[in-house]
Amino acid sequence: MSGDFGPPRWIPFPRHLLEQEMPCKVLVTGGAGYLGSVLCEHLLAAGHRVTALDNLFYGQHSLFHLCARRRFDFVCGDARDERLMRAQVAEHDVLIPLAAIVGAPACDRDPLLARSLNLDAIRTLNRLRSPRQLIIYPTTNSGYGTQTGEEHCTEETPLEPISLYGRTKVDAEKDVLQSPNSITLRLATVFGTSPRMRIDLLVNHFVYAAITDGTLVLFEKDFKRNYVHIRDVADCFLHCIQNADRMVGRPYNVGLDAANLSKEDLALKIKEYVPRFYIHFAPVGSDPDKRNYIVSNQRLREAGFEARRSLDEGIQELIKGYRLLGRGAFRNA
Repeated sequence: MSGDFGPPRWIPFPRHLLEQEMPCKVLVTGGAGYLGSVLCEHLLAAGHRVTALDNLFYGQHSLFHLCARRRFDFVCGDARDERLMRAQVAEHDVLIPLAAIVGAPACDRDPLLARSLNLDAIRTLNRLRSPRQLIIYPTTNSGYGTQTGEEHCTEETPLEPISLYGRTKVDAEKDVLQSPNSITLRLATVFGTSPRMRIDLLVNHFVYAAITDGTLVLFEKDFKRNYVHIRDVADCFLHCIQNADRMVGRPYNVGLDAANLSKEDLALKIKEYVPRFYIHFAPVGSDPDKRNYIVSNQRLREAGFEARRSLDEGIQELIKGYRLLGRGAFRNA
């Protein structure tokens, strides 16, 4: 499968949407999630009106800090509910569908839910929207599948996902990019703190292990990935809104060029900040997504955006954040 989808298709929508002083109305599904709760904050700070839609599947309260903001609203609902989505889509200028089952293990645990939310709901949203509405869809660079770990993956690199998670995201991206006024962002592995924290993401997990247990059993130590800070991702969405007229119709890798690292490199970087961290390199174990690649973010840089928050900053941020967890409900010390 090719990584590009032909020439950009731009159908102009009202000019005020490209002018920062005039806010957009932005709908964020999955807005109470790990990325959504940070993105909503950034959108509001930029002056946009934001509606977060979420079914609060995990019982999270990650948007309380935004409820006093006049430009913020919340809808408790399911992104697969077509009647609800038809009403919400009609009221907004920009659509950012974040609602998803994220990661290979989570998708394998409930394949029907994964397909219905990661793929069917995106197809429904894309069908319901007007061609004049902008959709910015986040997918994953795990769609590149198993590579050599030596050559940079660009947006033209064939997509060869090997997990259900990767396949649903790649198929949804294809559907979105075949319609006008669409941008897709192929996210690197995201790291950093959020009001709806996740510790299953690789950097977040490794730092958590260093702080709480002091040990890590590391397999496939030479497998490489690209990483990006959660707030750089949020800023990238803002950049897409402001520069949509010259970005539509194409996918963009979103990562930190200085963070194309092996799992061993990442663990040793964390050890610089947590010296007592013991890393055991094991010959057994495997990543269900078999990811081993480095990524080029050149296209996004040419579009005017570059991630700027370093891996070192993120590690230090996470160390402070995990101190806030205390000893936990089931620990005596």
